[in-house]
Amino acid sequence: MPVLDCNSGSILEGKPTGSFAEIDGIRAYLASSTENANGRQGGRAIILLSDAFGLPLVNSHLLADKFSKELSCDVWIPDLFNGKPLFDVDGMAEDLMPKQPRTWPLWDKIRFLFTILLPRSGVMFRSRPSVVDPRTTAFIKRVREQRKYDKVGAVGYCFGGSLGVRLAPLNIFDSLVVCHPGAVSEAEIKAINIPTSWVCAEDDMAFVPAIRNKAEALFVARKGKDDFVDYEFIDYKGTVHGFACRPRLDFPDVKEAFEGSIDQTLKWFEQTLVVT
Repeated sequence: MPVLDCNSGSILEGKPTGSFAEIDGIRAYLASSTENANGRQGGRAIILLSDAFGLPLVNSHLLADKFSKELSCDVWIPDLFNGKPLFDVDGMAEDLMPKQPRTWPLWDKIRFLFTILLPRSGVMFRSRPSVVDPRTTAFIKRVREQRKYDKVGAVGYCFGGSLGVRLAPLNIFDSLVVCHPGAVSEAEIKAINIPTSWVCAEDDMAFVPAIRNKAEALFVARKGKDDFVDYEFIDYKGTVHGFACRPRLDFPDVKEAFEGSIDQTLKWFEQTLVVT
């Protein structure tokens, strides 16, 4: 029986090198560049919007460390869930990230509803957009104000990908990378007004091919118009929802895709977060 992708994957090996901080009551992980660690302000920074495992997932810390080192900038991971993430890291299923795409039968959708969604209805209610969006917005605005960053990018995974799409029109960050997002609407995609790069899984239970293709079509339709923004969509074969943040590296295709998603993110921010 297939395992549900949103609650599955693997814990990456490695020891984070960042630290934890608190900004106006919101806990966050900070991977700081050498320059900024020495008191330098300004420059560019990245906000990493986590998946449903939230701040406790070490994978996010390791990604933040990688981005900070390669881009020579601060990377922040705010606690989107105020200490109560949707999923517990100890409950992560391990037998996921197969090489070949799978179907998601009706029975598994029903099982998803009754075994994942309904038991977590209270947690999900506390993590609804009307709560998470203003909390995250306040954090980003405060960090920009305190550190006087010239440019800020955001990269979101799964839950955080959807969040990034919703926040994009608010002009609180300057560039966005969306990795296999959760639910996004056509209206939300149309409202994006900043350069956006999309990391797409081949077999995604949430960002299904029809939605993914429609999203790209909406950006294509802007070409030559006043509301055009730079964009890219890159698909990774043999992957499922979650591969860019919880990959099973023992699958060669997934390992290659995971590394590709990191390169894609780094290149996008190098291109779109230029500080003069």
